[in-house]
Amino acid sequence: MLDGEQGIPDVVSGDDALMSPRTVGVEEELMLIDPETCHLTAVSQRAVRVNEADAEVEQELFLHQIETSTAPSTTADDLIRGIRAGRHAVGRAAAAVSVRAVAMATPVLRADDEAFTLKSRYRTIGAEYGELARGSLVCGMHMHVDIADDEEGVRVIDGIRPWLPLLLALSANSPYWHGRDTGHASWRSQVWGRWPTAGAAEPFGDPATYRAVSDRLIGWGAGIDAGMLYFDVRLSEKYPTVEIRVADVCTDIEDAVLVALLARALVETHATNRGPVTWRSDLLRASGWRASRFGLSADLVHPLLETLVPAREVFEATVAHVRPSLEASDDLDRVTDSFERVMARGNGSVHQRRVLEKSGDLRAVVEDLARRTEESWRTNP
Repeated sequence: MLDGEQGIPDVVSGDDALMSPRTVGVEEELMLIDPETCHLTAVSQRAVRVNEADAEVEQELFLHQIETSTAPSTTADDLIRGIRAGRHAVGRAAAAVSVRAVAMATPVLRADDEAFTLKSRYRTIGAEYGELARGSLVCGMHMHVDIADDEEGVRVIDGIRPWLPLLLALSANSPYWHGRDTGHASWRSQVWGRWPTAGAAEPFGDPATYRAVSDRLIGWGAGIDAGMLYFDVRLSEKYPTVEIRVADVCTDIEDAVLVALLARALVETHATNRGPVTWRSDLLRASGWRASRFGLSADLVHPLLETLVPAREVFEATVAHVRPSLEASDDLDRVTDSFERVMARGNGSVHQRRVLEKSGDLRAVVEDLARRTEESWRTNP
């Protein structure tokens, strides 16, 4: 909690705000479905083998999933092209084995969730974590934003925590789970939160503490390696980036880019921000739960005032907080315009519920998700 503080100090202005934008990259996990039944199908190993595109296509924990990623991008237009290229590669690879790739964050229809990918690491996860692993068939969107070093990265990790629930609310795209309405806008986040390393961490303060906590969690068996440190935001083991992991995979690319641009602005803002970090992790988890439960349709927790306010006020406070970064990267108008469109049409969870209300059939929800995913990569930038 902020203990009487009115907020985190504003971003440092001056020459730092005029630097070239940090790069941002996006990883998207998609699900593979049978075109006839709309049920998940476990063929990712075949789809990855036939991928001939330049874009990276990888397997995930389950054979029903496939992952793609963009190159690091400095402009929103480059990021859009990268997401579209990745989806095109996945879509073509899926079609080559007679399935469809869908930007769907949870299984909408009832599915077998125990077909682990046939790699030793994934088999180990399945054996070590049992039902926890078997029930984790979900798809997220992860954003990598570059940092100068681990010290800057930990400062970012500690500082951006109260602002992350807005990113979840914007991306929320998983109201259904195995044929049931969960009553949540993002059930994916609740499923993923079961892992012992997942969610909002306590402030680390410095890289040494981050590494010591990480080593202890792995030593205690909460993860088999650093790749299973599922903090909401973490240091990447592969790249000089922080990885933000709170978002559902978005069916609409515009939603994905909105979340990624806000994530980059938050990183830029807090990379130079040395203010006190005093939010309790239990309060952060409750704030994240509200975003998961309601998306943008009800009050969220204000990141500075710690009171419930309309989602629009949280967005406006966030934009005010990161405005110099958004202006420096020329993203301010795009972010505000995209937010207005999301508020007008609803986020992914709202769209799914509208489809079900109109059709009365969850299969129609999956068909709509598949159609919109394919349209997203077939549309020119």
